[in-house]
Amino acid sequence: MSEARIRKLVLFIDETHTEMGKAVSPPTRRAAAVAVIENPFASTYQEDLESLMVIGEELGAMLGKRCVDLLGISPADAQSYGKAAMVGENGELEHAAAILHPRLGKPLRAAVEKGAALVASNKKMGSMGQPLDVPLGHKEAAYVRSHFDGMEVRVNDAPRANEIMVAVAVTDSGRPLPRVGGLTHEDALGKDGLR
Repeated sequence: MSEARIRKLVLFIDETHTEMGKAVSPPTRRAAAVAVIENPFASTYQEDLESLMVIGEELGAMLGKRCVDLLGISPADAQSYGKAAMVGENGELEHAAAILHPRLGKPLRAAVEKGAALVASNKKMGSMGQPLDVPLGHKEAAYVRSHFDGMEVRVNDAPRANEIMVAVAVTDSGRPLPRVGGLTHEDALGKDGLR
């Protein structure tokens, strides 16, 4: 049984085919899946946030799989990932932290096969229609500069005051036309999460 009381799911895909007049081949592709959920602790202080941690675990698996499916790739072909949450005005930042940090990462890593690097994250308070930036980093090696990126998501009617908007993003590539040096995707080992 689902712990998250989901009002809606919103899916985004972003493909870049040209940049500064130059072809990007193959196109860079980023996908995001957003769940708009009821905040069970809206307008109340709750010491024990375990139920939000359970929701995070559930959403990590579901949203990660949605992103991979949207890109039409195998989990192994995912290159970077990130997570973010926006809490409506009757919640608190710790509600986002409870969803994002203790348990969301493990099922997200399973959805993208492995994932040795930390999952970049962002949390904020907000109201309906505000943008939420989902930071992105290489899933195996944090030092792969070509994959330092982000994806903006926005849902016109979320989050409402008693809701939380939870987003996961996955890519099959880095930024378009990267040229700032550093470790490459092809050379990343993925053993320590850094290199």
